[in-house]
Amino acid sequence: MSDELPDHVRRNRAEWDRMAPDWVQPGRFLWGLDEPVWGNWRVPEAQVGMLAGELDGLDAIELGCGTGYVSAWLARRGARPVGIDNSRKQLDTARQLQSEFGLDFPLLHGNAEQVPLPDASFHFAISEYGASIWCDPYAWIPEAARLLRPGGRLVFLVHSTLAMLCAPDDADEPARDRLLRPYFGMHRFEWPDDDSVEFHLPHGERIALLRSSGFEIEELVEIRPPDGSTNTYRPSDSLQWAQKWPTEEVWKVRRR
Repeated sequence: MSDELPDHVRRNRAEWDRMAPDWVQPGRFLWGLDEPVWGNWRVPEAQVGMLAGELDGLDAIELGCGTGYVSAWLARRGARPVGIDNSRKQLDTARQLQSEFGLDFPLLHGNAEQVPLPDASFHFAISEYGASIWCDPYAWIPEAARLLRPGGRLVFLVHSTLAMLCAPDDADEPARDRLLRPYFGMHRFEWPDDDSVEFHLPHGERIALLRSSGFEIEELVEIRPPDGSTNTYRPSDSLQWAQKWPTEEVWKVRRR
């Protein structure tokens, strides 16, 4: 029942149900790509490597799947994906796109902080601006560890820590070239222009959390978008800024 969910889960569910119509066309575009692109700058997979390694035959879960395009990319590479998302309306879009593109994989409506599946169900877990920013890391990262088999990989993409320190409260304004908020104490972010809740951690706290949850850190990719890139989510963001300082980062970790 929604009234039993944590406050941030209920608020994010309502906000993403409201925003779901705006993501139908972007979702359709991404479903149609032969090669994945990642993040707000749509940086090619060859540069980011979120799907690097053998995926054929692997059980995979996308934590916060939205319209399901990442799970579609996994399925086309031979994985057996399951998608879970907090927004029922986003999943309605995902099912529509499954029908349009002739792909079928399980889609669960639920909170990625408490996934209704057994321990050690998956070889691979992934999140691109899904659970990775909309769920409390102190809940979803241990949950991802629970779902993964020993040796299983978790890959997730988030706003960079530096970008969050330099981002103004007004989402229509670009990141500044100075720090606007404290580094220590980062965790829960609420914005004046909507009712959503995001979560971001300092690097030291994230590393400690990953290690205490049973992960070994393999790589941190601080994304530098190529020349000519456009930020599809925040058009006000400057490519010049993003080529000097990272606005997005990818964490690649493995379950011990």
